[in-house]
Amino acid sequence: MTTPFPDAHSPSESVALHPWLLPVRPFLGVWRGRGEGRYPTLSEGFAFAWELSLSHDGRPFLHYTSRAWLLDGNGGALRPSGRESGWLRVGPDGYLEALLNHPTGISEIYTGRVTAGEGDEGAGAVIEMSSQEVARTPLAKEVTAGRRRYAHSGDGLSYAYDMAAMGQPLSPHLTAELTRVPDATDG
Repeated sequence: MTTPFPDAHSPSESVALHPWLLPVRPFLGVWRGRGEGRYPTLSEGFAFAWELSLSHDGRPFLHYTSRAWLLDGNGGALRPSGRESGWLRVGPDGYLEALLNHPTGISEIYTGRVTAGEGDEGAGAVIEMSSQEVARTPLAKEVTAGRRRYAHSGDGLSYAYDMAAMGQPLSPHLTAELTRVPDATDG
């Protein structure tokens, strides 16, 4: 059965892009790559593989999903790691709100801005956002704040995440470099 209003991962798909989403157009799609993590409470850093998906259905928000896997020293997958699902809402002036949920019992509300990039490809587009609220279930680890930056450049997407958790101030936690998956249906 074909859904009457599918999500679009690319502006070339049949769902028309809402005008407010034009600044985030370069971020649409499925992205894959690798990154590194560290934190003051960890004895050593770690490597991870990451897949990020941003799609829309014609309204002024993006559906956001993210999944990661910890990697061993040879780049092989050790086990599943972070997961997120949520929404990025864009206003007419580049104002941005994000609602992100984690299966570990954490829900975050972010606000920020999206800056449009240059030319048709949107190179140089940036999303920057900081947490306004972090809600936790009783069993969730203590996370109190976050700051994220997504930067589009040609065929790549870079990511940086700073986190305040477990009594530590806002500190660098994750960085990654991703490449767009040419066919969004590629599993």
